Amino acid sequence: MKERARQVVTTNIADAQAVLQQLAGLEAQVEAASAIIAEAFLSGHKLLACGNGGSAADASHLTTEFVARFDRERRGYPAISLASHGGDLTAIGNDYSFADLFARQVQAYGSPDDVLAVFTTSGNSENIFRALVAAKQLKLKTIAFLGRDGGECAGLADVELSVGGKLTARIQEGHKFLLHTICELVDEQLLAAE
Repeated sequence: MKERARQVVTTNIADAQAVLQQLAGLEAQVEAASAIIAEAFLSGHKLLACGNGGSAADASHLTTEFVARFDRERRGYPAISLASHGGDLTAIGNDYSFADLFARQVQAYGSPDDVLAVFTTSGNSENIFRALVAAKQLKLKTIAFLGRDGGECAGLADVELSVGGKLTARIQEGHKFLLHTICELVDEQLLAAE
């Protein structure tokens, strides 16, 4: 077992390094995403975020970094994870459909110039696709953390942060790196304006 663990750790490190190296090509998208979020907060708007499963946890992680703090003291900013409201999720899923889970909340909580950040490792989640469409109709700015080739969601967001790779775990690790980098850059802009 010890040798198998060593082999898995070594392989996973190599795979993670390869994913992280490819993110070096996303500097412009990272800068654009951080500027969109900072501008929204500084002009009195909010951030909405959503995803399914582990990506729901990433959406909640992103919003928490702004409601609480990332790594420096500053005031809290309005950020809502659409995957966190059990009553909303179960009512929408029951009364409408799982595919409408996030779009319905975007319609309820979103306003022009708010930001919607979505997370999908496949790019093919119907509820994420519909959320992006609803956000566009309501004139929200959109940021998509995508995986693989972007799937059906490719081309829908104002800013796309696409992490290549075949394994969902490595894509999610890339998304986590990107969201932390964006939080760092947003914090710099927020702190400079306070």
